[in-house]
Amino acid sequence: MEQVILLDETGAAIDVADKATVHHHATPLHLAFSAYVFNPAGQLLMTRRAATKQTWPNVWTNSCCGHPQPGETLTDAVSRRLRDELHLTTPTIDLVLPHFRYRATMANGIVENEICPVFRVHADTEPAPNPAEAAEILWVPWPTLVHDVLTGGFVVSPWCHQQITQLNQLGIHPHLWTVAPTDELPPAAR
Repeated sequence: MEQVILLDETGAAIDVADKATVHHHATPLHLAFSAYVFNPAGQLLMTRRAATKQTWPNVWTNSCCGHPQPGETLTDAVSRRLRDELHLTTPTIDLVLPHFRYRATMANGIVENEICPVFRVHADTEPAPNPAEAAEILWVPWPTLVHDVLTGGFVVSPWCHQQITQLNQLGIHPHLWTVAPTDELPPAAR
C-alpha cells in the first residue's frame, strides 16, 4: 500500500500513513511533489486528472504529482510517478521551487495539505498516459499557459495555479530557470 510522509510545521517527518486514509476534511500536512515536463519545443505537458482520482478529479493540472515513499528521494519519486502515470523516462529532473506549500479544499470538503517541492523535467519522448491517472494530455506553450491560467481562461487545480504564479516569477523561459539547491528542501526531503 502506498504511504505518505506526515510532516510537522518545519517540514520534518513525524510519521507515515496510508495514502488512502489521509485525504479527508482534516488532511494532515504531508510531503508531496509536482513536476512540470517540457518538450524540446519548450511546451509544457498538462494533464487532466482521471475521473477516479480522490482529489480534483477531471481537473487540468501540471504534468505529474505524487508522494515520495519513506526512504525514497524526491527525484526518484518524480521518476517513478512519471513512469507510472505517463510512461516517460526522464534524464533531467531539476528542483526549481523547494519551498512550495499549499492547502486547498474541494467543494465536498476534502482537503489537500502539502509541502510540495516543484521540479522542472525535460523529456524528449511522447507520453503514453495511464488512464487511471490522466484522462487527457495537452502540450501548451509556456507563455500561453501562464497568460491563460492567470487571466482565468484556463482553469487548473489550485496547486497548479499557485505554482504557475510562482514559476512565472522565475522568468518567461523555463529552460533558464535557476536550479535550486537541494539543501533548501524541507528536512523530510533532504
